[in-house]
Amino acid sequence: MVTRLGQAQPYALSLFRIVVGLLFTLHGVASLFGVFGRPMLSAGAWPGWYAAVIQLVGGALVLSGLGTRTAALVGSGSMAFAYFDVHQRAGLLPMQNGGEAAVFFCWTLLLLVFSGPGVLAVDRLPVFRGATRESAETRQEQHLGVPA
Repeated sequence: MVTRLGQAQPYALSLFRIVVGLLFTLHGVASLFGVFGRPMLSAGAWPGWYAAVIQLVGGALVLSGLGTRTAALVGSGSMAFAYFDVHQRAGLLPMQNGGEAAVFFCWTLLLLVFSGPGVLAVDRLPVFRGATRESAETRQEQHLGVPA
């Protein structure tokens, strides 16, 4: 049983990333376009509009598995900022200040920074893996002084 769970872990991580990315993207869509019962934010309004752009773009990147670690780090930071700058003014705990979503997104995105995208990611496609492998080999050859 444990072996089967271990074998499924990379796929479960991918599904986790996809769900988190989708939800983060939908938050951005709702705020930018005034859908799903949310009012539309004015373009350039600080900090909400910028957070919504990060949610839309970062969420789409996390959802697809393209640049997951970087997008998740930026998204996590924006949610930490949202919690401490916006929500904490209304109370210390997330239950008091309505910051549960910001806390959950902050920590789940931070987890993806360290765990990576899983096996079902755009970054894992041969086109991206080949380019990464070639650049890594080139860097290693340069480091070792091997002629190209």
